[in-house]
Amino acid sequence: MQEVTTLTQEPKKRVKPSVNWLKILPWLVPLAFLMSWQAAVSFNWVTSSLIPAPSTVIQDGISLWQSGELPKNIAISLYRATAGFAIGGSVGFALGLINGLVKPIRALLDSPIQMLRNIPHLSLIPLMIILMGIGEPAKIALVAIGVMFPMYINTYQGIVGADPELLEMGRAYGLSRRALFTRVVFPGALANILMGVRYALGVMWTTLIVAETISATSGLGYMATNAQEFMRMDTVLLCILIYALLGKLSDMIAKSLERLFLGWRQGGTEND
Repeated sequence: MQEVTTLTQEPKKRVKPSVNWLKILPWLVPLAFLMSWQAAVSFNWVTSSLIPAPSTVIQDGISLWQSGELPKNIAISLYRATAGFAIGGSVGFALGLINGLVKPIRALLDSPIQMLRNIPHLSLIPLMIILMGIGEPAKIALVAIGVMFPMYINTYQGIVGADPELLEMGRAYGLSRRALFTRVVFPGALANILMGVRYALGVMWTTLIVAETISATSGLGYMATNAQEFMRMDTVLLCILIYALLGKLSDMIAKSLERLFLGWRQGGTEND
């Protein structure tokens, strides 16, 4: 009887740890850096007038937020970034899709696009100012140009890199060209496309930082440049930290998209 009871007992469930250390680990190095920075200023290892302590930077951020200056400039920078990403990402995705699928168009457009891609897009700032002035269109256009090429090259490589064996199998099953694209080509290219999104988000912030430090009257880059002229290092460092947090947020969004659309490739396991 005891043996039967033992056999019918349910196996013990594995207790999951209450703390997910994999989600905490990415923040340990930034936290250690901030603590070391605070300690270096507190013990006068670094001159506070040259490099203010993180506590001073946070106090400056609270003051600027209460005055309304910080949220206004963050909102303007977010608008420029999202508008440029939407325009440049859409154009890059469309060009990569068309050139990857249609060989005559690829032969016509790929070479000129590759030539333009090798031109540093930040070198186009004087041209943008001449053509569009110093207003919003020039800044958004510069971000769009920077974003377009990562989206194009990753989309194009994903489309042309479709598995030929899967394509042949699809044709053998009688799939139409549209069905081949929706069931074979596009799902296979999705990883490359999302990698292009992740890379383009990084280029977006890098381009915006430079665009907002030249002939700008608003935005985080303008705040940093204006603070530099008055030697307000706390505001300069605040803008740098905000850019870092926005970049981290963008990367988290890109990873979430990868988990959402590519979860079937992970076999149910968690992605980083």
